[in-house]
Amino acid sequence: MIDHVRDLASVREATERLLDAAASLDNAALAEPSRLPGWTRGHVLAHIARNADALVNVLQGRPMYADAATRDADIERDAPRPLDVQLADVRESGERFQAVGAEPADWERTVELRNGVTDRAARIPFRRWVEVALHHVDLGIGYELADLPEEFVLREIDFLADRWSRPEVPPVTLRLGYDDGSPSWRTGGDKGDPVVLGGARAELLGWLSGRGDKGAHLAVLAGDDLPELPPL
Repeated sequence: MIDHVRDLASVREATERLLDAAASLDNAALAEPSRLPGWTRGHVLAHIARNADALVNVLQGRPMYADAATRDADIERDAPRPLDVQLADVRESGERFQAVGAEPADWERTVELRNGVTDRAARIPFRRWVEVALHHVDLGIGYELADLPEEFVLREIDFLADRWSRPEVPPVTLRLGYDDGSPSWRTGGDKGDPVVLGGARAELLGWLSGRGDKGAHLAVLAGDDLPELPPL
């Protein structure tokens, strides 16, 4: 069961963890490439800040972004800023998100995100947690998929397995470990026998999210080679 209050607390903790780690950078390091193709670390921090404001829009019933071009332009505009400005923006935008999350609201209502995607309002704090936690990893400053909280990883595997349950994706069974009795998830389409992948939770998340070594260390327990997923 989704507990948006608990998730808001987890968002705050994840944001503080990111800010503490990023404070060790300098302006030169901020301009270096992140792990996201075409983005510097400055782009990542700018995106994290603008995403907080975008999710405030979602919770208040406005469009998440004016349009895709404006979203991209805002990130490009903010990416070159010095470190102290970036960190202040991440903190202040995060506080705006927390303030809206603390307001009395119908958390069972349906809200709209980008590209017509809808969700329950109660899931928005977890979506924000995903943005902060995974992009912390994307900064490439010592925080890895294996460092993410277990609860977060299992919930994000759940979410992404559902997201990739599409007919154009090969059928896959993801197994936490290598035994038949291990917790598992099904993703991809439903035609044909699934490839069965087994491994640690960080490896499963890496494959589903296109991060780390993208599941290169997962064991193929049945079926063909490790399938390749489209970009998120």
